[in-house]
Amino acid sequence: MDFGICVAAKIDDVGYIAHAENLGYSHAWVADSQMIWSDCYAVLALAAQQTRTINIGTGVSVAGTRIAPVTAHSIATINRLAPGRTFLGIGTGNTAMRIMGHKPMKLREFGEYLRVLRALLHGEEVTMTWQGQTTPVQFQMQEYKFIDVEHHIPLYVSGFGPKAQALAGEYGDGLVVSIPPDPEFMRRALLNAKAGAERGGRDGDHYYTCALSAVALLEPGESLSSERILRECGPFAIASLHYLYDKVRQFGGPPPRHFANIWDEYSALVERTPPSHRHLRIHAGHCVYHLPEEEKFITPELIKSTCLAGTPEEVIEQIKRLQATGLDQIMLLPSLATQYRVIEDFTRKVMEKL
Repeated sequence: MDFGICVAAKIDDVGYIAHAENLGYSHAWVADSQMIWSDCYAVLALAAQQTRTINIGTGVSVAGTRIAPVTAHSIATINRLAPGRTFLGIGTGNTAMRIMGHKPMKLREFGEYLRVLRALLHGEEVTMTWQGQTTPVQFQMQEYKFIDVEHHIPLYVSGFGPKAQALAGEYGDGLVVSIPPDPEFMRRALLNAKAGAERGGRDGDHYYTCALSAVALLEPGESLSSERILRECGPFAIASLHYLYDKVRQFGGPPPRHFANIWDEYSALVERTPPSHRHLRIHAGHCVYHLPEEEKFITPELIKSTCLAGTPEEVIEQIKRLQATGLDQIMLLPSLATQYRVIEDFTRKVMEKL
């Protein structure tokens, strides 16, 4: 099992990635959300200069804010600085799009985006339709090494639902999911990805999988409602409610059963903000901090359903069960204020014992 970190991109805190490298983490996934964090590619450029062994890439880049050649060009530029350890995570852009009041890219459009992106990252010519015009595109002057597409850049596709997971199998080298510690979910996701690989005439047997999570490592006698646990993984846990609120608002239907007892109260809190500005309120603090008025919703049940949670021994067993289903990596996203301590504790209490 590999262990990585997901980084809420902050340009003047790139030393966090170097610290993770020194602790033994294998990957640093720099998040892309233009309305709340620093530019992910600027952070990656600095990280490439300050690290030597850790794999660095986007976690994940947003298809809806850049056309495919721009995304390919940006990550290929980073690959020139860190050849052989650069990767590209890509998704439709839930938070990055919704925080502007727009929906993520549609999956049919995303599939076409991935087709173009994959070909460009292989240095190939590919047809691309943009603004109603279809033309061939290919990186020029490759011999002058402005970018690097000679060293392979793994393409990891974010997919929370079956159709997106199938696209990951069809076009990607791996699948990124945000899951509760549930092996059955991981099995279904892999089956969807393998079906997509078969559709694309590809081998889906050797497929890299990564899950985004937070971790709550309990001290002896400590509960999941402790102030320390809330500080460390509360922002990640409450972000699941942000995501689900948007999903229910867009598609309708009831919330998941384990959220039913808090759903009406949470919805009423969000809906105090007028509709014109509600998109700005929903994702407040996204995975960095949680609002005081939202703390009541960060219950032990919510933490257990969204995070790796328990004593170090219990978390180790959860990881082993996930690994047995085919999961290759867990990337951790602690709150910004506690990130150094969390990855240090996880290294000592979990990674070194696995």
